[in-house]
Amino acid sequence: MIKQSLLIAALLLPACFATAHDYKAGELQIAHPWSQELPPNAPTVAAYFVVHNPGKNADTLLSVDSPISGRAELHEHVMQGDMMKMQQVAKIAVPAGGEVTFAPMGYHVMLMELKDRSLLSDGKRFPLTLHFEKAGDVTVEVAVQKQPPAAMHESKHAH
Repeated sequence: MIKQSLLIAALLLPACFATAHDYKAGELQIAHPWSQELPPNAPTVAAYFVVHNPGKNADTLLSVDSPISGRAELHEHVMQGDMMKMQQVAKIAVPAGGEVTFAPMGYHVMLMELKDRSLLSDGKRFPLTLHFEKAGDVTVEVAVQKQPPAAMHESKHAH
């Protein structure tokens, strides 16, 4: 009986950890917030995640903030001529029945005027609050990682 219980626990444990890094705000689901570890002297850091909206109503991400930075902005990368350029955006629509991926070379959160660099090394986490028009506010814990997650090789805005 004990061996069977241990086997069941061992099989279920990875599933528990897989969902432990997901958050909810109203109908919205925010999956795996992460940031890549940067050199200690980096002036800014970016945060990434996926916002799923299985609901029937669109929502809008209006702003973000974090206690580790003096300023937090929503940004996107866009191609202008032959150059990729990063620019701030005022808000980001989250379509009904769709998702928006925040990933390198796509939408992302830029944290500037960094206050607490102790939370920016591999294995640490820092809080980030997302402010949605309809779903309200949700604070997520951003996991700092040496490498991007395997699923983040390319970005997509809204699908």
